[in-house]
Parts: sequence; structure tokens; C-alpha cells
Amino acid sequence: MMAIPYCGLPPSPEDPALRWNVDPILIGALVVVAGLYSYGSRRLGRTGVGLRVGEKAAFYGGWFIATLALVSPLCPLSVSLFAARVGQHMILTLLAAPLVVAGRPVEAFAAALGAPALRGRWARPAPLASAALFAALLWFWHAPAPYGATFSSTWIYWAMHLTVFGSALWLWQALLEIGKGSMLARLAGGFVSSVQMGFLGALITLASRPVYTPHALTTAAWGLLPLQDQQLGGIIMWIPGCLIFLAFALLALAPALSDAEPAQAYRRV
Repeated sequence: MMAIPYCGLPPSPEDPALRWNVDPILIGALVVVAGLYSYGSRRLGRTGVGLRVGEKAAFYGGWFIATLALVSPLCPLSVSLFAARVGQHMILTLLAAPLVVAGRPVEAFAAALGAPALRGRWARPAPLASAALFAALLWFWHAPAPYGATFSSTWIYWAMHLTVFGSALWLWQALLEIGKGSMLARLAGGFVSSVQMGFLGALITLASRPVYTPHALTTAAWGLLPLQDQQLGGIIMWIPGCLIFLAFALLALAPALSDAEPAQAYRRV
């Protein structure tokens, strides 16, 4: 007997809008995390070092995007189409993760749990190490065998999503940290992430045959051959992933360039 994937059986084009993921454990976990952040941000506010309105808006916006990626019809659609699964991962790693990190969640959770140690050195990860971890997990879970295993086990499905999303949060925590000493490291971390994600997307797009067997019989209903679905998923990873990380790598140069301009003007005088 074949196992039913976590997101259910492959939907038809007529019914995906009606197929929302209402897993009570998932929804409860999402609500608890948002509640902890809200409670922690209020506690921080009482200490006089509260989060800014924009930071809280970034967290809630990112968490809402992550919630939609996990509970919307994108969940069952990802059973049918590799491109939908890749799109789900890109939403989580390239949209939700940086917004969540911009909301300074570590400080809010530390305040909520009464654990100031959470705000210690470990919360400032090294950009290159974070980029390496993110790359290793991204490549592992998009290899055909581990990817296929997520369709036969709910535990493996969630291992994929939690490790990919968690490593993306860790990476963006490193890339968005502002500090003169970290500029070159942030530049390198963003560049490495851009190259590795673009290369993986290119490999998937340019493959001569379909390699993701869970979708071998599920793409025809959507007017796609398995290879076309795979190529579309590769492009979704290749272009946005490459460009977004490259943009952040270049933004890491902005402080150095702004410091260099006054010095050059002074030398000309």
C-alpha cells in the first residue's frame, strides 16, 4: 500500500482552491510562535528597548507569508508539481525568512522566555558557515532520493521543510547583521548563496530527463510533461534565488562605498 503524502492526494485542476491544509498541529504551532513573538515584543517594550513598528510589521508579514506557503492550496499542489514544491521553498527562504529575521525574533523570543542568553554570540552566525549549511541542506533535499522520501513519510516531509526554512533563517540572520567587521563576510555569504542556488537551479533546468519520480504521473492533468514541470521548477529556483542573494551581497558593499566617497573627495581637495 502506497503512503499518502502529508499534503494529501494529487489535486485536479478543478479543486485545488478548495484544498487548504488545516492540520491542527501545524496551525497551533504557527499561532504559538506568533503569540510568543507578540508577548516578547511587549516585554521588550516595557524595558525601554522595544522593537520598532517596522520590525514588528516585518515579522508578522513574514510569518503570514510562511503560513500561507504551508496551509494554502500550494501544499496539495506541490504533490502534483515539482514546480509548486520549489515555489513553496522559494517563498519560505527568499520572502518569509528575511522578513521574519528583520523583525528581530531572537530578542523577542528571549524576552518572552526570560532567557537573555538566547541573545548571545550564537545568535550572530558566521555568514560563510550559514551559507554552507543552507547550501548543503538545499542540495540534499532536492536530490531525487531524499526528495522522493518526503512523499512517503510525514516526518521526512517536515524534516525537509524545517531544516530548509531553519537554515534560511540562520543565513538571513547572518546576512542582515549590520557591522563594519562583517561586511566582507556578508558579501561572501550572499555571493556563495547566489552561486550555489543558481547552479542547482541550472542543473535541474538543463537535465535531459525527469529525475523526480513522485511527479511522473501527476503533471499531465496540468498540461505539463514531467520534464517541463522539472524545468519550470529549476527556473523558479535559478533566477529568483540567484538574483535575490546577489542583490543582498551587493548591498553589503553599500556601507563601504559610502565611507569611501568622502575620503576620495577629501584627497581630491
